[in-house]
Amino acid sequence: MAKILVVDDEPDTVDLVKLVLETEGYQTSVAYNGEEALEMIKIDKPDLVLLDIMMPKMDGWAIRKKIIDNEETRDIPIVMLTAKAQPIDKMIGLHVIGVTDYITKPFGRQELIDSVKKAIGE
Repeated sequence: MAKILVVDDEPDTVDLVKLVLETEGYQTSVAYNGEEALEMIKIDKPDLVLLDIMMPKMDGWAIRKKIIDNEETRDIPIVMLTAKAQPIDKMIGLHVIGVTDYITKPFGRQELIDSVKKAIGE
């Protein structure tokens, strides 16, 4: 089953996402900021990154840029999982920035699972 890295500075969100994904049989790892995320990507080589946008020190867009600027990680799909729910934010994420999917908080369990399956090609 696929390895998924969950990156969010809110422990409750991380715990919920991790629980849903592990219930579905996915292997998960977590990071609570951008520096941890980039280190975990090197170590775990995940099949998918679920990435919050609004985090201290390094936001999700900066993390995403570092992922795609690295030849070894640029093909990892990224799904934004964020409270930035304005239609313009989603449009920018999907069509300008080029993330695989964009889920807004609060999200439903099935929405998360469907997005993960789509992103990893299941």
